[in-house]
Amino acid sequence: QVQLVESGGGLVHAGESLRLSCAVSGITFRIRTMGWYRQPPGRLREVVATITPSGATNYADSVKGRFTVSRDDAKNTVSLQMDSLQPQDTAVYYCNQNPPIASSWGQGTQVTVSS
Repeated sequence: QVQLVESGGGLVHAGESLRLSCAVSGITFRIRTMGWYRQPPGRLREVVATITPSGATNYADSVKGRFTVSRDDAKNTVSLQMDSLQPQDTAVYYCNQNPPIASSWGQGTQVTVSS
């Protein structure tokens, strides 16, 4: 059974940073492309960043240059360093495989950025 547990969210001011982490169990993590997703208030969930088993990364245009995704295959974790946060980054953030497995969504972690 896949389990995804996100942590690290919080309330910050615009321009500040947060680091999110996701602990993954129940899959062979090292061979999976992982992704970070977010769902802003009243909007659909969207992909923010992905990282392949080899470490290749891809980012949504809205976060390029500000967010950095990384993985630790020894610890089965995927992280998202978020710098220069803006109010439009406010959302619940989730991790999942990429493409995502519908039955695997965790509870997410809330990120709120005040102006």
